[in-house]
Amino acid sequence: MNESMHTPGLTRELSLELARVTERAAVAAARLRGRGDEKAADQVAVDAMRAELNRLPIAGTVVIGEGERDEAPMLYIGEEVGAGGGPAVDIALDPLEGTTVCAKNQPNSLAVIAIATKGSLLNAPDVYMEKIAVGPGYPDGLIDIDATPAENIYALANAKNVPVNEITACILDRPRHAALIEAVRDAGAAIRLIGDGDVAGVIDTTDPEDTGIDIYIGTGGAPEGVLAAAALRCVGGQMLGRLVLDTDEKLARAERMGVDDPRRIYSIMDMASGDVLFAATGVTDGNMLAGVRFARNYIQTETIVMRSRSQTIREITARHLDMDKF
Repeated sequence: MNESMHTPGLTRELSLELARVTERAAVAAARLRGRGDEKAADQVAVDAMRAELNRLPIAGTVVIGEGERDEAPMLYIGEEVGAGGGPAVDIALDPLEGTTVCAKNQPNSLAVIAIATKGSLLNAPDVYMEKIAVGPGYPDGLIDIDATPAENIYALANAKNVPVNEITACILDRPRHAALIEAVRDAGAAIRLIGDGDVAGVIDTTDPEDTGIDIYIGTGGAPEGVLAAAALRCVGGQMLGRLVLDTDEKLARAERMGVDDPRRIYSIMDMASGDVLFAATGVTDGNMLAGVRFARNYIQTETIVMRSRSQTIREITARHLDMDKF
């Protein structure tokens, strides 16, 4: 869909209302951070996000969510949310991105949501996806998912006009990435390993000067890939993804969701087209966002809100004085 053909209603006001959705989910989860109970933290975040979503003036359908319908009360794929009276939108969400890191009170846990005009978000199956992403300001086609890690690192260094040793790649710390990590280090680049939460890792590429992350490489969840693509769409970044369909069951699941080419390389526009709004609130402290702070007389949150139509990023540090609302 052409960006100029945006649906009326995905306004700046709606983007600010979206911040309240992630703020409520983040505060709910933050009350349980460090307590070792992933399921409980996820559930309270889901409940808070659903309640706030149902106050928004939208007719929303969850296309990237917490699971299938029979897994309710999670925010399941196909669930309809919103108060109505507004635009019909697709919704991709993760009420608690990084459940494990929240339970351990480690960095980069977020509450995340993206909404887009109807039919604009890839309905990705819950499988792994190969991903590579960089932020804005580079020539189109800079990254290549089929190139070697060294080739992508060199291309990025040349585009930034810096030596390779000034490039930092973000990679999930997983055994499956051992060869990738070795290849990036052999190329001369630095690595920031993260334990979980690859949405945060991709988002960090939007502002390398602040986060220290220039490129994200590796394999993570496909639903999280769509959320990350929505964020990058809002700032003009680049991302490529390819589903990992290495079993008959995964191939069948992808086919049921409309995937007709198992080796297709998805561009950022394939994953998140149309008019897109994105919001994320820190649950634990991270590279870009501080976590929820519980003070004596207020609760403080840090949120980023992005909008593709205007390519703006709003950073919102909010002090919530009416603590009873949380």
